[in-house]
Amino acid sequence: MAKNYENLNIWKKSIDFASFIYRTTKNFPREEFYGLVSQIRRAVVSISSNIAEGAGRGSKKEFSRFISIASGSLNEVEGQLHIASNLDYIKKEDFEKVLELIKDRGSMLGGFQKFLKK
Repeated sequence: MAKNYENLNIWKKSIDFASFIYRTTKNFPREEFYGLVSQIRRAVVSISSNIAEGAGRGSKKEFSRFISIASGSLNEVEGQLHIASNLDYIKKEDFEKVLELIKDRGSMLGGFQKFLKK
């Protein structure tokens, strides 16, 4: 498989997404930094990490499995941000933006997974 994951558009977009999430969560209440913020950040970092790890595997089947894990992490971020939104930790416009980004990244991951399964 392609070991040079840094050339994959989905990996680049996942890095940009992680940066956006880090900036978004830096203003959450201090008491959430070892709770919700930590969970969100771990999940968002997991997306690019699983893409990179999958790229280093020897087969499309293995790579596809790691793309599936990355998709699960993306869903985890979405669920956690819904909680943050309900608690008014995130501005409405930032929440709407993040939902757009999640939809885009989810579509990309799904399309890439279909490509790998061919």
